[in-house]
Amino acid sequence: MKKILVIGSNSFSGSAFIKHALLNNFEVIGMSRSAEPHSVFLPHRWLNAKVFNQYQYYQRDLNHHLDSMMSLIHEKKPSYIVNFAAQGMVAESWVYPVDWMMTNVVSTVKFHEQLRKCKFLKKYVHVSTPEVYGSTQGLVLTSAPYNPSTPYAISRAAADMWLTALYKNYKFPVVFTRSANVYGPGQQLYRIIPKTIMSIKLNKRLPLHGGGHSVRSFIHIQDVVDGTLRVLLNAEPGKIYHFSTQRNISIRDVVRLICCRMKINLEDVVDMAEERPGKDAAYLLDSDRTRHELAWKDNISLEEGIDQTIEWVGKNIEVLKIMPSEYIHKP
Repeated sequence: MKKILVIGSNSFSGSAFIKHALLNNFEVIGMSRSAEPHSVFLPHRWLNAKVFNQYQYYQRDLNHHLDSMMSLIHEKKPSYIVNFAAQGMVAESWVYPVDWMMTNVVSTVKFHEQLRKCKFLKKYVHVSTPEVYGSTQGLVLTSAPYNPSTPYAISRAAADMWLTALYKNYKFPVVFTRSANVYGPGQQLYRIIPKTIMSIKLNKRLPLHGGGHSVRSFIHIQDVVDGTLRVLLNAEPGKIYHFSTQRNISIRDVVRLICCRMKINLEDVVDMAEERPGKDAAYLLDSDRTRHELAWKDNISLEEGIDQTIEWVGKNIEVLKIMPSEYIHKP
């Protein structure tokens, strides 16, 4: 069986990718800095025991356990590594910018400098972010220049540029992915779609920053992990691949759509709030390269995906209502 190491395995995207890889007969090694959260937030934990037996988890922190991480990598010799790990969140990066730079730049550079010497590695998929492009107009091509506007985006752009240099100078087999706003069952409760559903379920008010006028493309996590596996197996090193739908929608209209499907008025749920500093008005990704080169397409409509997420919340409401509903910073 082909072996994949997934860094950031406890993240929503990382866990969903692990589930997809296991179902496609890969052996998977997961690695994250924290103990595994409740299984309600880990889609790969929803698999049957026979499939799940092909998974191993190791708790390692990139900032503190690099030597241990590299020892494990040399022991397991994975053919592929997919890195979902990063210090995330835009607004909080203004409060703790040093933490973002340490994790996403300094520790990441140290890791890649070791990883580039691993001759057994066939492909390294670096999961990046559209935030590196800054606020844009029209569809963003993979050739668009970096124009980051927040500490988070700056830290991610720096790592991307470093990896590009490794590819050019050492032929390090890196491929980059950048996705529109992901969502789906299992997502953390501070993200807008599950946050809205929980607010309605618990009869709480939802603050809508800047009136919710910023425009995004929302893409179901299953479409993203399908594309990520295609990138891992078939993409050319050095390239960037975008995952996005062709439907653009404001945050306000996403909330309105959820309210409609849950049969409640928008005005009964939302409160207007000030915009967050540095928030990009829009980043809409051109995904033509991914569609043409990898025969990929998005299959799950926003309505279908929201219904799935509403169902997941409903089935797990007793657990979810005692879980943290806001982002908790870990330095």
